[in-house]
Formats: sequence, C-alpha cells, structure tokens
Amino acid sequence: MKKNARNLHPSLAIDEAPSDVFMNFEAFLSNTETRVHSHPWGQIQLISGGILEMDAEDTRFLAPPHLAIWVPAGVRHCSYNRKPLEYCSLNISPDLASVLPEQTSLLKVTPIVSAIIEDFRQRNINIAESEQDQRLVQVLLDQLAASDVEHHFLPSTDHKFLAKILAHVEENPTDDTSLSQWAEKVHTTERTLARHCQTELGMSFTEWRLRVRYLYSMELLRKGHSVKEVALTLGYNQASPFISMFKKYSGQTPEQYKNRLL
Repeated sequence: MKKNARNLHPSLAIDEAPSDVFMNFEAFLSNTETRVHSHPWGQIQLISGGILEMDAEDTRFLAPPHLAIWVPAGVRHCSYNRKPLEYCSLNISPDLASVLPEQTSLLKVTPIVSAIIEDFRQRNINIAESEQDQRLVQVLLDQLAASDVEHHFLPSTDHKFLAKILAHVEENPTDDTSLSQWAEKVHTTERTLARHCQTELGMSFTEWRLRVRYLYSMELLRKGHSVKEVALTLGYNQASPFISMFKKYSGQTPEQYKNRLL
C-alpha cells in the first residue's frame, strides 16, 4: 500500500516514567507517522477505528483494532496510520512486563481490555491512583499477559516470486487472480508458490488474501458502506459468509464494528 504525505507526530516528552503503569491517549490524524524511537519501559499500543502499522526489529507489524502491538523496553520502532484512529499507549515498567513476550508481538485484545481502556479514556485517567483504578490496571495486565500472541497478522517477504504478488494484492484487495494464474505470470508452478507461501508467510495464499480483504472491509465500513455492499464488493454472493469471515478475525460482526465507530 502506498503512503501519502505524512504528518510527523511529536515525540512523547517523557524521559522518566511517572508510574509503573501509565497511559497516553491520542487522536491521530490521517497519515500520521512517529519518529524512530525507543523507551526504557515496555509499551502496548491499542487503537480503535483504523489500522496501525509499525516497523520494529526489522519487521513490519500491522494491527487492526482487535490486536495490540507489544513493544518491549529498548526496542526502536516507528508507526504509521493511513486513516484517523483513537490511540492509547499502555506503558509498563520492565519488572511488570516480565510476563509479556520478549519480542515485539501482536496481542489479542479482549472485550475486557477494550472496556477498561475506554473507561480510562472517558475519565481522562493516565495514572491509576485510586484503589479501584489500580485494581482495573491489574485486571488489564492479567488479561494482556494471558492474551493469544501472533507474530504477524499480515506477514511480508522480499521473496523474488511472492513480493510483487503480495504488493499487488495489497493495492488491489478484490483482485481474484488465482495462485495458478500468478504462477504462470512469474514463470513457476502453483505448487512451488504454495510452498513458498507456507515457508515465507506461515499461511496459505488464500488465507493471506482473506486477511487483506478483512482489512479493506474495515476501511469500507468506516466510509459508511452497508454490510451488504461490502460483502458484494469483496465478491461474496450474500452477506452471511462475509459476516462470518469478519467475526473470525475481529471477534465482532461488521455491524457491531460500525456501531462502535459511531
């Protein structure tokens, strides 16, 4: 996907953590980029609305709202978002972060995590001072420590056969070119391409393209398209298979996603 002109976001002006756990809430404009930076504390980045892209440890991480990005202390990273989104960084001291993965990872965001973060956002709480809020923070940490971990939602590769194919699919999410047709275009066999998908991406080409379409469907829903319109755009004959696909990844229906945006 091509990036448009960017808004460079100012660095978080904190050199020393004010608490073992503190939160920072932001509303990011379209095409906002953060500088390459690191923190002496770990950071969980949660969003609602759009999709957050991050480069960390020489890897691109792409997180829709149902996934948070965990960045361990000291890891240099930068992020980018194409569409406006509500952002929260949950900053955690290294001692408390010991139960989280050692490497940058994607964590499944549970409804409890979303509800607690939204509660703190609504009340403008950055540091939990009351006993009640401290208990909520502990629940938040427990939920995240027990979350399912994904290393990549949409893996990338510079493999000579796959790189151009994947770039094309990202730019054209509704493209229906089959793997066998792609094999002819890049002068190899379907079996060879399928094998490279598994070794390079950890999933089939069909699964990878389905994830691209899921991300694209979020964009269409944000623009106000109906669930049926999005389903038809993605090539489904009716809405129900699209709803099942969307719920598989996000844990909610497309209509529930739209309602949360509103």
